Amino acid sequence: MWAWLEPHDLYWRRVSTKMHSHLHTKDNVGCEEIMNALDECHARGFLYKAVGGCNEIKREVNRCLSGERQKKSKKNRETGLERRKRVEAVWAKMDNGDFSDLEAIINGTEKK
Repeated sequence: MWAWLEPHDLYWRRVSTKMHSHLHTKDNVGCEEIMNALDECHARGFLYKAVGGCNEIKREVNRCLSGERQKKSKKNRETGLERRKRVEAVWAKMDNGDFSDLEAIINGTEKK
């Protein structure tokens, strides 16, 4: 009766060995262990998942990924502020008629 689903199901079992493969990246190495625990919990079966057996582990994964995202956002914010300061310094020099830093950026010989 449901034979038309079988090829699709077999395809995804073959392609994806981890449930959250898009999350298993270098940015989330700190969460790797808990994500593997969630994958193992889900492997226990549909009924175990359906009655909430994996809910607490899922909450831990969400907390961990949220923490990793906050760390990344903080780092990106700091990097952006540093870049903004450099750009504003170049603008200030340009306002005074000194275009040497702009030429260095264009030529790729900028000193950081």
